[in-house]
Amino acid sequence: MKIILSPTERRALRATAHSLSPVVMIGNDGLTSTVIAEIERSLMAHELIKIRVFNDDRAQREVWLNEICDQLSAASVQHIGKLLVIWRKSEEKTKLAAQKASRPKPPRLTKREEEARASGQKPSPRRRVMRKA
Repeated sequence: MKIILSPTERRALRATAHSLSPVVMIGNDGLTSTVIAEIERSLMAHELIKIRVFNDDRAQREVWLNEICDQLSAASVQHIGKLLVIWRKSEEKTKLAAQKASRPKPPRLTKREEEARASGQKPSPRRRVMRKA
């Protein structure tokens, strides 16, 4: 099942993909099962990837782009020249982000508090500095 993106989402993903380098390349053998497996691994690791196609036939590249998106449940972000940009939301990254967000960060310590903690002493309470308005 192919993912459909809104124009706003597509624009944001294109901007993000601008600085990316191609991670998968489709050569003379075309779209093989090995290439599909490599695209799958790359999507799981990165969510947004660029694919370089070494083929001069634009219609064939368009067919391959649609086939990749259908097989891997991904969204076509951009097809410009011989570069294909595809995106798929990664469940692993979503889980990691949720875990990271659920853990509260401890407050940052000042240098004096770090030194006191390292030496085993109880840190002195923080003083509030009142500024004149």
